[in-house]
Order: sequence, then structure tokens, then C-alpha cells
Amino acid sequence: MASKKKTAFFCQQCGYESAKWMGQCPACKEWNSFAEEVVRTEAAARGVAKRAAQGAGSDLKPLPLSAIDAGEEEARIDTHFAELNRVLGGGLVKGSLTLIGGDPGIGKSTILLQAARFFASDGRKVLYVSGEESLRQIRLRADRIGSFTDDLHLYCETNLSLIEAAIEREQPQIVMIDSIQTMYHEEVSSAPGSVSQVRETTGVLMRIAKTMQISVFIVGHVTKEGTVAGPRVLEHMVDTVLYFEGDRHASYRVLRAVKNRFGSTNEIGVFEMREEGLVEVENPSEFMLAGRPMDAPGSVAAALIEGTRPLLIEIQALVSRTNFGYPRRQATGADVNRVNLLMAVLEKRLGLSLSDQDAYVNLAGGMKVQEPALDLGICLAVISSFKNRAIDPSVVAFGEVGLSGEVRAVSLCEQRIAEAAKLGFTTCIVPKASLKRLKIPEGMTVRGVKNVAEATEFM
Repeated sequence: MASKKKTAFFCQQCGYESAKWMGQCPACKEWNSFAEEVVRTEAAARGVAKRAAQGAGSDLKPLPLSAIDAGEEEARIDTHFAELNRVLGGGLVKGSLTLIGGDPGIGKSTILLQAARFFASDGRKVLYVSGEESLRQIRLRADRIGSFTDDLHLYCETNLSLIEAAIEREQPQIVMIDSIQTMYHEEVSSAPGSVSQVRETTGVLMRIAKTMQISVFIVGHVTKEGTVAGPRVLEHMVDTVLYFEGDRHASYRVLRAVKNRFGSTNEIGVFEMREEGLVEVENPSEFMLAGRPMDAPGSVAAALIEGTRPLLIEIQALVSRTNFGYPRRQATGADVNRVNLLMAVLEKRLGLSLSDQDAYVNLAGGMKVQEPALDLGICLAVISSFKNRAIDPSVVAFGEVGLSGEVRAVSLCEQRIAEAAKLGFTTCIVPKASLKRLKIPEGMTVRGVKNVAEATEFM
């Protein structure tokens, strides 16, 4: 007798399962996110449980922490990309599961193929599984990148059972899956890319990575909101989540770690897209400040921290009288609500009449930053544009601005100042509370300010 198929409703945002449709997900509070899908049949579930029981060795038992060898000397694999090593926390960890997300055409497949080339050149066996391109298409892209050794094996397949068999047969050290939304498990009846399929395939790949000590990369498509398509539980299952940022029509790319069990989060790597593939940018601060106008009102350099790396970025502001009843406020790379708050502080504490002014704030270089240390730079750029008075191009400013107009201390001031001095800046406007026990590089002048009003005196 054929087993009866079972259907359930899944939240497309977080993966919450329900026996009936609901207007709002009780887990993530999203509206109209439930979709009906066919789940695994009872016979298939019994088969999976049986195989899991057979695969679990009887000699496995709980061990004390001191009896486990971490293998630090062989824990990291060099990717030959200094920027990628930084984002991963020092290199690729054996047995790790890494998710790479980003917009279409931004370079996810390219960086994986380049990394596969370096891994194979070191004598490591790499299996590159593609569910979106044919072998000929991958070969054409590989010829553009460079020469490859025979340690790189290509496999075009979407059936996870066949992929798992190929991994057991070939015994590679590194596996790359492009992409997770195209893979499907035979024992799950829903379509590829659905919540059930993505969750099941990721679970199988995680088991392969942990039991066979194989480092696995998976590529994930993103939604219009910029998150990986599929259930949010996908990001919780993997060890590392990397996101590509930037405009795919521009040459620069920013690779950001939003989750990393083996290193710091919010670490970034900067790449430039060229004809031969992605090339790492050795000095991102200089890259971000390239083409900066001198003696132009509304422009100021600010120092931020991304992960453990200090980075200088240009903040641009344009303030002009509005032609409408309600002024327009727009921010690119920064939080527009934060910009509105800072403009309200300037209007209240400094007496600037900004209620009838359009304001546009842009972080040059395509970076998306949420750090509060940019507050002072945004305030100075807005004031500079409003008064049409240029800020000295040798000045760098950073600090968090409170609702009373005070400039509050931020972390890692010495690293920010040292990065500014390395690029030739001579003056830093910093919070006065951060001046304690501060080592100042030779040739650098540091000005401590208590509030925004004091900072405007150095414009």
C-alpha cells in the first residue's frame, strides 16, 4: 500500500511549521508568509531514521573536553586570499560549513572557483558541484581565471543522493555547492528551493562536513530584502555566513562575515572585479577615498571599525532648500532614521534651520555601515553643506553623538588614528573622553571635543 503524502504549512521567513495556514507567523511575526508544502512521507522518514541508526558507530560515546584533540596545527587551510582568510578568521576550518550569499552576478561563483583553483594547486582534492551551469560553461569561466590542476573535479547534479554518493566515492577535502536552492532530496516531495528542501539538504551537507571532516561551501540566493532565500534556520545551521555587498555593475565588492563560529563577526574583505576574476584590495581605506574632492563643502573623512580592521571612508552630504511642503531625506550606506535623528539634534542644539531643507547623505565606496562612530562625521558633513563651508581635507572625525549634542567615546581610538596617520591625515577630531592614555602618532594632531558645537570650531 502506497504511503500517504503529508502536507504542512511553513513560514517562508523563519521555517516555522504549522498544521494549518495562519495569517501571521507566531515565531517571526511576519504576515502572509505561510505556504503549503509536501513533507517527507512516512516510509521515507523511517528509511532515513534506519540509515542514521546504521551510520552511527557503536563506539561513539561522550568524551571529556581534555581528551579531544583540537588539531590546531592543521585546523586552518590557507585560501591564498588574504582578504578571504581575514573574513574566515584566519583561513578555512576543516569540517566547517560556510554559506556565501549575495545578489546575482556579484561574484559568488567566481570567488569559489578562484579559491578552488588555489586549493587544487596545493594538492587538495576539490569537488565543485553546480546545479546552475553546465560543465562547458564552468570551463569557459575557468579559462578566464587561469590554469587549473587535475585535483579540481566538476560535477553537474542537483540530486543530493547522487552528490552524497560522489563525495563518498571521491573523498574530496573541500566541496562547493552552487547553489543550495537548486538541490533537492528525493525523499522530500516539495520543489527545490522550498523550505523543506533547503532545510533537509543543508542538514545532509552539515552531517557530511562534520562526520567526514570535509570543508563545505554552499552558495545561497538572496531575496529582495538582501537575506538568503529560504528559512532563517539555514543561517543558524551553518558555521559561517558571508555576504557579498556592493553594486554588481561597479568594480568593487565587499565580503562581510555576519556569523562566524571560528572568528570575529562583521569582518570585511574588499575585492575588485576584473576580467581575470576577483582581485583583493590591499589598502581598502585608500580605495574608499580614491577620487575624493578637495575643498568641497559637505565632504569629510571618518574612521570606522569593521570587525578588527580600521577603515577610512568619505561621508558626503548635500543640503538644499526643498521645493515641496515636506523635506526629503535620503541616505545611501547609512541608516536614514539615524540621519533624521542627527539632523534633529543639530536643529535643536545648534539652532540650525533644517526643517525646510532636503538632505542627502552618501557613504562613498558602496559601504553599508551601522556604526555609531560615524555620527560626528555625518553631523560635520551636513553642517558643512548647509553653511557652504568646506572642511580641511586633512581632517578625520569620529564619535557617537547623543540626543543632547554630546560626543560620546568610541572603542579602538588608537587603531583609527593610526590608520588616518598612515594615509597622510594630520588632524583627528575625537571624543574628549577617549583621550585618556592615548598614544598619538608623530605628526598627528588630536582634538578632543565634548559636543558637536565644539567640533564645528575646527571646520
